[in-house]
Amino acid sequence: MAHHVLDMPIDAAKVRELQIGDTVTLRKTLFGIRDATLIHMFDRGRETRLDLDGHAVIHTAPNVRRVDRSEEAPVGYAPFCIGTTTSQRMERFTRQLMEREGVRLIIGKGGMGADTSAAFKDLGGAYLAIVGGAAALETTWIERIEDVDMDDLHPESLWKFRIRDLGPLLVGMDSHGGSLFETVRDDVASRRDAVLASIGAGE
Repeated sequence: MAHHVLDMPIDAAKVRELQIGDTVTLRKTLFGIRDATLIHMFDRGRETRLDLDGHAVIHTAPNVRRVDRSEEAPVGYAPFCIGTTTSQRMERFTRQLMEREGVRLIIGKGGMGADTSAAFKDLGGAYLAIVGGAAALETTWIERIEDVDMDDLHPESLWKFRIRDLGPLLVGMDSHGGSLFETVRDDVASRRDAVLASIGAGE
């Protein structure tokens, strides 16, 4: 298992170096995205002026503060609490996000499913897992909010963050079909069957 420090953006070849169980630290740029953002982008045909090509997105709807515009807050927002939400419900958007916008990495909680795994394998992507309940720590990795689009969806706008050493994050799904989440599910199912059999309650 290896640790990778990635200055964003990256290309497919770099993503394919990642293996499940590796850890990753991201630098420079990260985009925040969530359900409403994705619904508007792909179900309602909205386009963004932000360039996501080669970048990572984090499943989030951040708590932010409105502040006077400055060098530290160029769009009048400052980070307050930037946590991560569960990823599975955004499964159907992964391939479109990669094909249309060029996204390479997805950060979230709980993993994603078979459709996402197939998109990662075909297009060169990976899922980076973050520990739930770590919003206070995550927020320290955000230096400033550099830009925002679709802000009528606030807080599920499309956010552009300037980041500083975000991580380490765990590679939970890679571009080679590997998924730690599937491994855990299979292991749990196997243990459950064994326990039920041991007490005579097998199905």
